[in-house]
This record gives sequence, C-alpha cells and structure tokens, in this order.
Amino acid sequence: MTQAQPDPHHLPAAGLDRRFYAFALDRLLAWLWYALAGSVAWFLFWSSGRTWAGLAVLVVAVAAALVAYGVALGRTGATPGKAVLGLRLVRTEDGEPVGVGAGLLRAVVLGVAGVPTFGFGLASLAWTAVMDRSGQRQGWHDRLVGGRVVDTCPVPAPPAPVEDPRQVVNLTAMRLLPSAAVDSAGPSGVAASAPVAAAQAPSTNPGPPTPGAHRRVDPPPATEQTVVRRRADAVRWRLAFDTGEQVLVEGLGLVGRRPEGRAGEAVRHLVALESQDMSLSKTHAQFHLAEDVLVVMDRGSTNGSVLIRQGVSRDLSGGKPATLLPGDRVRFGDREMTVLREG
Repeated sequence: MTQAQPDPHHLPAAGLDRRFYAFALDRLLAWLWYALAGSVAWFLFWSSGRTWAGLAVLVVAVAAALVAYGVALGRTGATPGKAVLGLRLVRTEDGEPVGVGAGLLRAVVLGVAGVPTFGFGLASLAWTAVMDRSGQRQGWHDRLVGGRVVDTCPVPAPPAPVEDPRQVVNLTAMRLLPSAAVDSAGPSGVAASAPVAAAQAPSTNPGPPTPGAHRRVDPPPATEQTVVRRRADAVRWRLAFDTGEQVLVEGLGLVGRRPEGRAGEAVRHLVALESQDMSLSKTHAQFHLAEDVLVVMDRGSTNGSVLIRQGVSRDLSGGKPATLLPGDRVRFGDREMTVLREG
C-alpha cells in the first residue's frame, strides 16, 4: 500500500535553523553554477577581449538559476536545499504550492536581498521571520507570496521523563479509593488506613521544571466530596503539545520555558517547553478547569497567544480567559497545543 502523505496544512512551521541550512545549500549550488558560467565566459570570450559577450553569459546564468529555483518552488514547494532538509513552501490558507508566479517573485526577492549594494540584506528578511507574532515564522518574503515554510519531517521530541513513583501512587490511590474507605474517614475526610494516608501525603515543591518536562504537583489531601466528584466525573480534558507531550488536565496549569506560579496559586501542572527562537515567555499562559469547561488565558507574554478554531485564528488578550472546545489549537510563541476531550 502507498503510505499516506502528511497534510501540509497541519504541518508545523519549519525551524529557523533548518531554513538557514536549506538556504545555504541552495546558495552553494547557485554559486557553483555561477563559477561554471564564469569559467565558460573566460575561456570563450574574456580571454579574447570580448567583455560584453562574457557578461551576457553570466547574466543568462543568473537568470536561469532564478527561473529554475522559482519554478521548482512554485510547482513543488521545494528547492534542492529544502528537499534535502525536508522543508516545503505552501500557501497559508490551504497548504498547496504557491504557484510559479509567486515562486519566481520570492526567488527574485531573495536574489535582490543577497546583493550587498541594495542594503536590505538577507539578515533583515531573517529578522522579520524571527519577529513573526503568529508563530509561523513567516518572513516578509513569505507573506509577500502568501506562503509559509513547513517541516515535512520534524525531529521527534525526546520521551518525557518518568515521573516520581510517589506521585503515581497518589493519583492511583485517590482514583481507586473504595467507598468503604471514604465512609470510614474522620472529620477531615482522610481514610484511616495507612496505605491511603501515605498516598495522600502532600509532596514538597522542588522548584520550576526543566524545559521539555511536565511536572504534576500533588493536590491537598482528598476529602469525601472531591473523591466522589472525581469518580463521578466522566468528562476529561487532555492537551497534546507539538513536542509530543500530553497533559490530562486536573487543575491549574502553567505553560512556558520555565513556568512558576505566583504566591498562593494552587498550581497542578507545570509544562516547560523548549523554544528555538525564544518567542515563548518564561511563564507564558495558563489553563484551568471551570466546572467541566476548559479555559486558557495568556499571562501577559511578550509575543502573545493565538487561538485557532476551525482554521480561523484570533489573538488572546493578556489577562482575559477564553473557553476552549475540542479540536481547538492554541499557539504559544513557537509552540502549539491541541485540545482533546474524553468521555
């Protein structure tokens, strides 16, 4: 059977480092082509004093390179460098190739930006991609043709670290707590049996997590009401991050490079994510449950947060919560999470 190809519309934005390597490879191939054309011009024309004929050979070589790159980019979305690195240029709205005209325009813009005398420079184009608030890393030359560069073979995220076994015991004991143990609890709602009491012992806060790790903070001792509510609640919310990490929402969670809660906050989840271009703030946003509704809120981050619902994007205002629905995606800087509902 033929393996299904990934949908470019849902592929992640390509990392700036991989885009640089692809561009460098394309430029190397182009300069090798120019060197070959220069050699031909020298032996056939310049050595015999025919200067203009030699210059015409170079002009034709440059034009041929631009046309070749533009046509390949417009029809397939890939130049030789992008093909080697697994990158593609696609239209933002539907994930299809941008077309020959747009590909030629983008190739000309990059060619002009590479000429030092024009002053704009390739570094300025790269800076516009770094400062893209949408999280898609679209440079000015990408937005000019209505496209974005996606990664067709993103590097898999490393496996999440194994959690402290004591935390697993706590959660398991609370979910499997028998009704008889609840009935025999004292005034505080804590059962008298030693295993259950040990499982409900709160843990100390070891500090902010390292990037790429999700740490769950033990809740306070369970009462009869909270145990009954957890056993009766069949609806659960799960968040899937583009790093491969998933979080089953059980309370207040913070997302960022090294998230930390404010004084007095009962934080349940600390989700530390790596950010290649540092567009993710230290404590970027939060999510929490309001009854059976999942809510997200930007915490005044530098680059903001974007809610994507059925393909439509809207910015989240800092400090203003927004209700999430199954299938929603939320972009925090260069990271993204998808909302899943179970039950």
